[in-house]
Amino acid sequence: MQNLMFNINQDILEIALNGDFLHFSANPDVYEAANEKRVKNIVVDGQNIKKWDSSLLLILFELSRIAQKRRISLKTKSLPDGLNRMLNLALAVKPHTDVIRPEKSGFLERLGGNGWEIYQTIIKGLSFVSESFGSLLRFFKGGAVMRKVDFLFALEDCGPKAVGIVSLISFMVGLILAFVGAIQLKTFGAQIYVASLVTIGMTRIMGAIMVGVIMAGRTGASFAATLGTMQVNEEIDALKTMGIPTTDFLILPRLSALVLAMPFLTILADFAGILGGGFVGIVLLDIPAGEYWKYAWDAWSMTNFWVGVFHGFVFGFIIALCGCYYGVNSGRNADGVGVATTKAVVSSIVWMIVATGIITVIFERLGL
Repeated sequence: MQNLMFNINQDILEIALNGDFLHFSANPDVYEAANEKRVKNIVVDGQNIKKWDSSLLLILFELSRIAQKRRISLKTKSLPDGLNRMLNLALAVKPHTDVIRPEKSGFLERLGGNGWEIYQTIIKGLSFVSESFGSLLRFFKGGAVMRKVDFLFALEDCGPKAVGIVSLISFMVGLILAFVGAIQLKTFGAQIYVASLVTIGMTRIMGAIMVGVIMAGRTGASFAATLGTMQVNEEIDALKTMGIPTTDFLILPRLSALVLAMPFLTILADFAGILGGGFVGIVLLDIPAGEYWKYAWDAWSMTNFWVGVFHGFVFGFIIALCGCYYGVNSGRNADGVGVATTKAVVSSIVWMIVATGIITVIFERLGL
Protein backbone atom coordinates (compact mmCIF):
# COMPACT_ATOMS: atom_id res chain seq x y z
CA MET A 1 0.00 0.00 0.00
CA GLN A 2 1.31 3.48 -0.89
CA ASN A 3 1.74 6.07 1.86
CA LEU A 4 -0.11 8.75 -0.12
CA MET A 5 -2.99 7.79 -2.38
CA PHE A 6 -5.33 10.16 -4.15
CA ASN A 7 -8.18 10.12 -6.63
CA ILE A 8 -10.60 12.67 -8.05
CA ASN A 9 -14.24 11.89 -7.31
CA GLN A 10 -16.38 14.30 -9.36
CA ASP A 11 -15.02 17.70 -8.17
CA ILE A 12 -13.38 16.45 -4.96
CA LEU A 13 -9.71 15.49 -4.66
CA GLU A 14 -9.56 12.77 -2.01
CA ILE A 15 -6.14 12.16 -0.43
CA ALA A 16 -5.54 9.23 1.96
CA LEU A 17 -2.45 9.18 4.18
CA ASN A 18 -1.25 5.78 5.42
CA GLY A 19 1.73 4.54 7.44
CA ASP A 20 4.94 6.41 8.21
CA PHE A 21 5.92 9.79 6.79
CA LEU A 22 9.56 10.19 7.73
CA HIS A 23 11.71 12.15 5.26
CA PHE A 24 8.84 11.66 2.84
CA SER A 25 8.72 13.23 -0.60
CA ALA A 26 5.33 13.45 -2.30
CA ASN A 27 4.70 12.53 -5.90
CA PRO A 28 4.33 15.74 -7.95
CA ASP A 29 1.17 14.22 -9.47
CA VAL A 30 -0.77 15.08 -6.32
CA TYR A 31 0.03 18.78 -6.77
CA GLU A 32 -0.90 18.61 -10.44
CA ALA A 33 -4.22 17.00 -9.49
CA ALA A 34 -4.87 19.78 -6.96
CA ASN A 35 -4.35 22.34 -9.72
CA GLU A 36 -6.82 20.76 -12.14
CA LYS A 37 -9.75 23.01 -13.00
CA ARG A 38 -12.43 20.43 -12.21
CA VAL A 39 -11.22 20.07 -8.61
CA LYS A 40 -13.27 22.35 -6.33
CA ASN A 41 -12.56 20.73 -2.97
CA ILE A 42 -9.62 18.91 -1.38
CA VAL A 43 -10.17 16.39 1.40
CA VAL A 44 -7.23 14.92 3.31
CA ASP A 45 -7.79 11.85 5.48
CA GLY A 46 -5.07 11.20 8.05
CA GLN A 47 -6.74 8.45 10.04
CA ASN A 48 -4.04 5.87 9.29
CA ILE A 49 -0.96 8.03 9.91
CA LYS A 50 1.56 6.36 12.23
CA LYS A 51 4.91 8.21 12.40
CA TRP A 52 5.50 11.59 10.82
CA ASP A 53 7.92 14.52 10.70
CA SER A 54 8.06 17.96 9.13
CA SER A 55 8.12 16.54 5.61
CA LEU A 56 4.42 15.68 5.95
CA LEU A 57 3.73 19.19 7.25
CA LEU A 58 5.38 20.64 4.13
CA ILE A 59 3.09 18.53 1.89
CA LEU A 60 -0.03 19.73 3.69
CA PHE A 61 1.22 23.33 3.65
CA GLU A 62 1.78 23.16 -0.12
CA LEU A 63 -1.72 21.75 -0.64
CA SER A 64 -3.13 24.55 1.54
CA ARG A 65 -1.21 27.14 -0.49
CA ILE A 66 -2.63 25.72 -3.74
CA ALA A 67 -6.14 25.76 -2.27
CA GLN A 68 -5.77 29.39 -1.18
CA LYS A 69 -4.40 30.39 -4.54
CA ARG A 70 -7.29 28.69 -6.40
CA ARG A 71 -9.80 29.78 -3.78
CA ILE A 72 -11.09 26.29 -3.14
CA SER A 73 -11.67 24.55 0.19
CA LEU A 74 -9.26 22.21 1.94
CA LYS A 75 -10.62 19.93 4.63
CA THR A 76 -8.64 17.61 6.87
CA LYS A 77 -9.92 14.60 8.78
CA SER A 78 -8.43 12.68 11.68
CA LEU A 79 -5.01 14.33 11.58
CA PRO A 80 -2.77 13.83 14.66
CA ASP A 81 -3.22 16.65 17.16
CA GLY A 82 0.39 17.81 16.90
CA LEU A 83 0.28 17.90 13.11
CA ASN A 84 -3.02 19.74 13.14
CA ARG A 85 -1.69 22.41 15.53
CA MET A 86 1.49 22.93 13.51
CA LEU A 87 -0.49 23.24 10.29
CA ASN A 88 -2.84 25.82 11.84
CA LEU A 89 0.19 27.72 13.15
CA ALA A 90 1.84 27.70 9.73
CA LEU A 91 -1.35 29.00 8.10
CA ALA A 92 -2.11 31.55 10.81
CA VAL A 93 0.07 34.31 9.32
CA LYS A 94 -0.14 35.00 5.64
CA PRO A 95 3.33 35.35 4.06
CA HIS A 96 4.11 38.97 3.29
CA THR A 97 4.98 39.06 -0.37
CA ASP A 98 4.23 42.68 -1.19
CA VAL A 99 7.26 44.97 -1.10
CA ILE A 100 6.41 48.31 0.42
CA ARG A 101 8.34 50.92 -1.49
CA PRO A 102 8.79 54.30 0.15
CA GLU A 103 7.23 57.16 -1.70
CA LYS A 104 9.79 59.14 -3.62
CA SER A 105 9.87 62.67 -2.31
CA GLY A 106 10.18 65.65 -4.58
CA PHE A 107 13.29 67.73 -5.15
CA LEU A 108 12.19 70.61 -2.92
CA GLU A 109 11.22 68.22 -0.13
CA ARG A 110 14.60 66.49 -0.26
CA LEU A 111 16.38 69.85 -0.41
CA GLY A 112 14.47 71.10 2.61
CA GLY A 113 15.10 67.88 4.52
CA ASN A 114 18.83 68.00 3.84
CA GLY A 115 18.96 71.65 4.81
CA TRP A 116 17.16 70.95 8.08
CA GLU A 117 19.54 68.08 8.87
CA ILE A 118 22.54 70.32 8.21
CA TYR A 119 21.04 73.01 10.44
CA GLN A 120 20.44 70.51 13.27
CA THR A 121 24.01 69.18 12.91
CA ILE A 122 25.46 72.70 13.11
CA ILE A 123 23.38 73.54 16.19
CA LYS A 124 24.37 70.26 17.83
CA GLY A 125 28.05 70.83 17.08
CA LEU A 126 28.03 74.42 18.33
CA SER A 127 26.26 73.30 21.50
CA PHE A 128 28.94 70.67 22.09
CA VAL A 129 31.75 73.16 21.53
CA SER A 130 30.05 75.63 23.87
CA GLU A 131 29.70 72.99 26.60
CA SER A 132 33.34 71.96 26.17
CA PHE A 133 34.67 75.51 26.49
CA GLY A 134 32.31 76.05 29.43
CA SER A 135 33.82 72.99 31.07
CA LEU A 136 37.32 74.33 30.39
CA LEU A 137 36.35 77.64 31.98
CA ARG A 138 35.04 75.82 35.08
CA PHE A 139 38.36 73.98 35.24
CA PHE A 140 40.30 77.25 35.47
CA LYS A 141 37.86 78.42 38.14
CA GLY A 142 38.38 75.19 40.09
CA GLY A 143 34.81 73.92 39.77
CA ALA A 144 35.15 71.18 37.16
CA VAL A 145 34.42 67.56 38.04
CA MET A 146 37.60 66.01 36.63
CA ARG A 147 39.86 63.34 38.08
CA LYS A 148 43.58 64.04 38.00
CA VAL A 149 44.32 60.44 37.06
CA ASP A 150 42.19 60.74 33.90
CA PHE A 151 44.08 63.85 32.84
CA LEU A 152 47.48 62.24 33.47
CA PHE A 153 46.48 59.08 31.62
CA ALA A 154 45.31 61.10 28.60
CA LEU A 155 48.44 63.29 28.75
CA GLU A 156 50.67 60.22 28.74
CA ASP A 157 48.84 58.85 25.72
CA CYS A 158 48.94 62.18 23.86
CA GLY A 159 52.51 63.10 24.78
CA PRO A 160 55.27 60.59 25.57
CA LYS A 161 53.66 57.71 23.71
CA ALA A 162 53.40 59.83 20.56
CA VAL A 163 57.03 61.01 20.54
CA GLY A 164 58.33 58.08 18.50
CA ILE A 165 55.87 58.24 15.62
CA VAL A 166 55.96 62.06 15.50
CA SER A 167 59.77 62.10 15.38
CA LEU A 168 59.97 59.46 12.67
CA ILE A 169 57.34 60.97 10.38
CA SER A 170 58.65 64.51 10.84
CA PHE A 171 62.20 63.38 10.10
CA MET A 172 60.99 61.76 6.87
CA VAL A 173 58.98 64.86 5.92
CA GLY A 174 62.05 67.05 6.40
CA LEU A 175 64.05 64.60 4.32
CA ILE A 176 61.47 64.65 1.51
CA LEU A 177 61.18 68.44 1.65
CA ALA A 178 64.96 68.71 1.27
CA PHE A 179 64.95 66.31 -1.68
CA VAL A 180 62.19 68.23 -3.47
CA GLY A 181 63.91 71.58 -2.87
CA ALA A 182 67.32 70.29 -3.91
CA ILE A 183 66.03 69.23 -7.33
CA GLN A 184 65.25 72.83 -8.24
CA LEU A 185 68.02 74.55 -6.28
CA LYS A 186 70.70 72.42 -7.94
CA THR A 187 69.73 74.02 -11.24
CA PHE A 188 71.01 77.36 -9.93
CA GLY A 189 73.86 75.91 -7.89
CA ALA A 190 72.09 77.03 -4.72
CA GLN A 191 71.61 73.73 -2.95
CA ILE A 192 73.04 75.30 0.20
CA TYR A 193 69.66 77.02 0.62
CA VAL A 194 68.06 73.62 1.24
CA ALA A 195 68.77 74.33 4.91
CA SER A 196 66.78 77.57 4.76
CA LEU A 197 63.93 75.93 2.86
CA VAL A 198 63.54 73.07 5.34
CA THR A 199 63.89 75.29 8.39
CA ILE A 200 61.29 77.82 7.28
CA GLY A 201 58.90 75.17 5.96
CA MET A 202 58.98 72.99 9.06
CA THR A 203 58.79 75.76 11.65
CA ARG A 204 56.15 77.80 9.84
CA ILE A 205 53.56 75.17 9.03
CA MET A 206 54.76 71.70 7.98
CA GLY A 207 55.70 70.58 11.50
CA ALA A 208 52.29 71.52 12.89
CA ILE A 209 50.44 70.00 9.91
CA MET A 210 52.24 66.66 10.18
CA VAL A 211 51.69 66.48 13.95
CA GLY A 212 48.03 67.31 13.41
CA VAL A 213 47.54 64.56 10.83
CA ILE A 214 49.39 62.02 12.98
CA MET A 215 47.44 62.90 16.12
CA ALA A 216 44.12 62.94 14.27
CA GLY A 217 44.69 59.36 13.11
CA ARG A 218 46.21 58.24 16.39
CA THR A 219 44.63 60.15 19.27
CA GLY A 220 41.46 61.57 17.72
CA ALA A 221 40.43 58.11 16.58
CA SER A 222 41.27 56.74 20.02
CA PHE A 223 39.03 59.32 21.72
CA ALA A 224 36.14 58.51 19.38
CA ALA A 225 36.54 54.74 19.81
CA THR A 226 36.82 54.94 23.61
CA LEU A 227 33.81 57.20 24.09
CA GLY A 228 31.85 55.33 21.43
CA THR A 229 32.42 52.06 23.26
CA MET A 230 31.25 53.72 26.48
CA GLN A 231 28.13 54.81 24.62
CA VAL A 232 27.49 51.25 23.44
CA ASN A 233 27.95 49.89 26.98
CA GLU A 234 25.64 52.63 28.35
CA GLU A 235 28.39 53.88 30.66
CA ILE A 236 27.72 57.49 29.62
CA ASP A 237 24.03 57.02 30.45
CA ALA A 238 25.06 55.69 33.86
CA LEU A 239 27.19 58.78 34.52
CA LYS A 240 24.27 61.04 33.59
CA THR A 241 21.97 59.03 35.87
CA MET A 242 24.38 59.55 38.77
CA GLY A 243 24.38 63.30 38.10
CA ILE A 244 28.01 63.45 36.94
CA PRO A 245 28.56 66.05 34.17
CA THR A 246 29.95 63.97 31.30
CA THR A 247 31.60 66.98 29.65
CA ASP A 248 33.74 67.57 32.73
CA PHE A 249 34.38 63.92 33.51
CA LEU A 250 35.05 62.52 30.01
CA ILE A 251 35.85 65.32 27.57
CA LEU A 252 37.76 67.86 29.68
CA PRO A 253 40.70 65.52 30.56
CA ARG A 254 41.19 64.56 26.92
CA LEU A 255 40.77 68.10 25.62
CA SER A 256 43.18 69.70 28.10
CA ALA A 257 45.75 66.90 27.68
CA LEU A 258 45.86 67.11 23.88
CA VAL A 259 45.89 70.93 23.83
CA LEU A 260 48.82 70.89 26.28
CA ALA A 261 50.76 68.21 24.37
CA MET A 262 50.33 69.53 20.82
CA PRO A 263 52.65 72.59 21.05
CA PHE A 264 55.49 70.46 22.47
CA LEU A 265 54.99 67.82 19.78
CA THR A 266 55.04 70.59 17.17
CA ILE A 267 58.40 71.83 18.48
CA LEU A 268 59.70 68.26 18.38
CA ALA A 269 58.47 67.89 14.81
CA ASP A 270 60.22 71.11 13.81
CA PHE A 271 63.62 69.91 15.03
CA ALA A 272 63.11 66.39 13.66
CA GLY A 273 62.28 67.83 10.24
CA ILE A 274 65.37 70.06 10.28
CA LEU A 275 67.46 67.00 11.17
CA GLY A 276 65.91 65.12 8.24
CA GLY A 277 66.84 67.98 5.93
CA GLY A 278 70.33 68.03 7.41
CA PHE A 279 70.73 64.33 6.63
CA VAL A 280 69.97 65.00 2.97
CA GLY A 281 72.08 68.16 2.79
CA ILE A 282 75.15 66.85 4.60
CA VAL A 283 75.21 63.20 3.53
CA LEU A 284 73.70 63.27 0.04
CA LEU A 285 74.36 66.82 -1.20
CA ASP A 286 77.84 67.05 0.32
CA ILE A 287 77.10 70.33 2.06
CA PRO A 288 79.55 70.94 4.94
CA ALA A 289 77.84 70.40 8.27
CA GLY A 290 78.93 73.78 9.57
CA GLU A 291 77.55 75.58 6.52
CA TYR A 292 74.25 73.70 6.68
CA TRP A 293 73.65 74.59 10.34
CA LYS A 294 74.77 78.17 9.73
CA TYR A 295 72.16 78.67 6.98
CA ALA A 296 69.55 76.86 9.05
CA TRP A 297 70.23 79.18 11.99
CA ASP A 298 70.13 82.25 9.76
CA ALA A 299 66.74 81.14 8.39
CA TRP A 300 65.39 80.52 11.89
CA SER A 301 62.74 83.06 12.82
CA MET A 302 60.93 83.26 16.11
CA THR A 303 57.92 84.59 14.25
CA ASN A 304 57.72 81.44 12.13
CA PHE A 305 58.40 79.33 15.20
CA TRP A 306 55.53 80.84 17.22
CA VAL A 307 53.20 80.73 14.24
CA GLY A 308 53.84 76.99 13.98
CA VAL A 309 53.33 76.48 17.71
CA PHE A 310 50.06 78.42 17.53
CA HIS A 311 48.91 76.16 14.69
CA GLY A 312 49.65 73.14 16.87
CA PHE A 313 47.69 74.68 19.76
CA VAL A 314 44.64 75.24 17.53
CA PHE A 315 44.94 71.78 16.00
CA GLY A 316 44.87 70.29 19.50
CA PHE A 317 41.46 71.84 20.13
CA ILE A 318 40.14 70.68 16.76
CA ILE A 319 41.31 67.08 17.09
CA ALA A 320 40.08 66.70 20.67
CA LEU A 321 36.68 68.25 19.95
CA CYS A 322 36.09 66.17 16.80
CA GLY A 323 37.17 62.93 18.47
CA CYS A 324 35.06 63.49 21.59
CA TYR A 325 32.03 64.79 19.66
CA TYR A 326 31.74 61.79 17.38
CA GLY A 327 32.51 59.41 20.22
CA VAL A 328 29.77 60.76 22.50
CA ASN A 329 27.27 60.86 19.61
CA SER A 330 28.13 57.48 18.07
CA GLY A 331 25.60 54.75 17.36
CA ARG A 332 24.97 52.10 19.97
CA ASN A 333 26.53 49.18 18.09
CA ALA A 334 29.90 48.09 16.72
CA ASP A 335 29.24 49.64 13.33
CA GLY A 336 28.35 52.95 14.97
CA VAL A 337 31.70 53.04 16.78
CA GLY A 338 33.54 52.36 13.51
CA VAL A 339 31.62 55.13 11.72
CA ALA A 340 32.29 57.55 14.59
CA THR A 341 36.03 56.78 14.47
CA THR A 342 36.17 57.36 10.72
CA LYS A 343 34.22 60.62 10.94
CA ALA A 344 36.44 61.86 13.77
CA VAL A 345 39.62 61.44 11.72
CA VAL A 346 38.18 62.87 8.51
CA SER A 347 36.54 65.83 10.24
CA SER A 348 39.72 66.61 12.19
CA ILE A 349 41.83 66.76 9.04
CA VAL A 350 39.25 68.80 7.12
CA TRP A 351 38.83 71.35 9.92
CA MET A 352 42.61 71.58 10.36
CA ILE A 353 42.96 72.53 6.70
CA VAL A 354 40.16 75.08 7.05
CA ALA A 355 41.75 76.51 10.20
CA THR A 356 45.14 76.68 8.45
CA GLY A 357 43.65 78.73 5.64
CA ILE A 358 41.94 81.11 8.04
CA ILE A 359 45.03 81.55 10.24
CA THR A 360 47.25 82.07 7.19
CA VAL A 361 45.00 84.84 5.85
CA ILE A 362 44.80 86.55 9.27
CA PHE A 363 48.57 86.41 9.86
CA GLU A 364 49.21 87.62 6.32
CA ARG A 365 47.00 90.64 7.01
CA LEU A 366 48.85 91.23 10.27
CA GLY A 367 52.21 90.96 8.52
CA LEU A 368 53.37 87.95 10.54
